[in-house]
Amino acid sequence: MTCDKSTGLVLYAAMGYDSDAAKAFQEQTGIPVKLVDDSTGPLLAKVAAESNNPQWDVIWFDGDVTMASLDQQGYLLKWDSTAIDNYTATGKSVLPSDHSYYPTGVTAAGAIIYNTSKVPGTGLPKDWSDLTKPEYKNLVAENDPAFSGPAYPFIAGIYQLMNQDGAQKFFSQLKANSDQIFQTNKPTLNSIETGAREFGIVQDTVYYAAVHAGQKNLGIIYPSSGVVAMPSVIGIAAKGQHQGCAEQFVNWVLSSAGQKVTTNHDPSDGDTYYIPLINGVESMVKRATPADGTKFISLDTQKYASEESNIKKWFHDNVVQ
Repeated sequence: MTCDKSTGLVLYAAMGYDSDAAKAFQEQTGIPVKLVDDSTGPLLAKVAAESNNPQWDVIWFDGDVTMASLDQQGYLLKWDSTAIDNYTATGKSVLPSDHSYYPTGVTAAGAIIYNTSKVPGTGLPKDWSDLTKPEYKNLVAENDPAFSGPAYPFIAGIYQLMNQDGAQKFFSQLKANSDQIFQTNKPTLNSIETGAREFGIVQDTVYYAAVHAGQKNLGIIYPSSGVVAMPSVIGIAAKGQHQGCAEQFVNWVLSSAGQKVTTNHDPSDGDTYYIPLINGVESMVKRATPADGTKFISLDTQKYASEESNIKKWFHDNVVQ
């Protein structure tokens, strides 16, 4: 498809480095980008409201389950990027077979962070199920999937690991152990930093950004049974007005030029701490990856996209309330 540089493209994005990327792409290609930066929820609401007349060309956020849901609803263009052959093995594992969207990096949707100055005498948990033991009563915090983007992929990952009955038993036991629910990563992290809670389940990039900011009393645990690989994902509107320009933007994001911008973003922003999925690209920071033995689980995105509303409702009715 051709790109009309006079019109450019409209980018809906919820990534910390989206402004850097839009600016660099425009400077390098001469193709203007109108950026609409917001959190994922409001962007999805805009997509739904504009379903018959989309005002966006590209959408970019964390969470392939949510993007798979957009695909199921027919919102996304299926096309072949020039970057397909450049993906690492991890990248290929989270690339959808229909090429309706493309992963741009990956993080862990949920890992266990803890306050190193308040470790209980019984020691640290090694796996998810340990958090339900009596010795961790009143010590655990996690996020509400009604507000937190990474929370649902984490919960879906527990369903995949333990099956539905096992997952519901796990979360019910957490609640019985006086698990505290916060809306998002930030207040959950704050509860660990202050010692109000000692263990928190959060997106792992939150930990790396906090440590970079000088937080000395934090540790991180990647449970032995695995953590959910949560890709940041980018897709193009099936009914978009500027698909040629949109394809150029996605190809650029997945190129060495685009990856140089996103991996060298502000180190105080958690989004910077993703695992690159393009061969030859290295992160600017040291972090846990599949290469060092950390077990990352790829979700059955189609299954958990279709079950999202039911699982969220169960969690709200049985854990949050």
